[in-house]
Amino acid sequence: MTGLALFGFIALGLGVGILIGGVGIGGVLLVPCMAYFFGMPVHGAIAVAMFAYIFAGTMGAVVYARHGSIKWKTAGWLVLGAAPAAFVGAAAVSVTPGIWLEFLIALLIVFAGVNALRQSKASRAEKEPRFHPLALVCLGAVTGLGSAMTGTGGPLLLVPISVWLGFPALTAVGLSQAIQFPIASLATIGNLTYGELDWQVALVLAAALMTGAALGARLAHRVPRQLLSTFLSFVLVAVGLFLIVRLVGTRLI
Repeated sequence: MTGLALFGFIALGLGVGILIGGVGIGGVLLVPCMAYFFGMPVHGAIAVAMFAYIFAGTMGAVVYARHGSIKWKTAGWLVLGAAPAAFVGAAAVSVTPGIWLEFLIALLIVFAGVNALRQSKASRAEKEPRFHPLALVCLGAVTGLGSAMTGTGGPLLLVPISVWLGFPALTAVGLSQAIQFPIASLATIGNLTYGELDWQVALVLAAALMTGAALGARLAHRVPRQLLSTFLSFVLVAVGLFLIVRLVGTRLI
């Protein structure tokens, strides 16, 4: 790895980590940046990203837990579905391009962001909605499977779905931090079993992501929750549109 590449991976990891820790969304940028700017094969980039999320998720979860922003009972049911699904997703990614899955994810993100922007301040209550444990397990399974297959980490799927279901923004991001570690860990085991991992890049990126996630998580707890919710809504729309444009461009090339 050259010095320029090392600097690039550190800068990428810090930037994406801040977004992951602050609003939960950011991992979507990691794989395409590694593929387009660093020339990494997509499947290799996914494996590296999932390994790095182990550390970013751990750091984010620690900071959010210290602020009491993680609903552990809800997170436990989500993990029950997400962990095994992540392993299955890692096995499937080696034989599946996943472009249609990414397109559906992009549409979901845009829908969730627009829906959140349309909600009034009065309707955006800071109260966690109640769901049957089986529904949470299924939500976790969808999150784990989709995350492992696209290398985006748990937050990309869980945050927009949670916001759409009525979870407060800070709660949604907190839950996404809590499930990153099991999803990324099982996905990494699957990637090591069915694929390869560039350890040099993975370790550099993991350190940068972990640092950025810590900074982002602290920032999220220092801004007003309504501001965080509004910012998260705009980020969801922007990321969803980015995904759609990238996928359409890929199909046209």
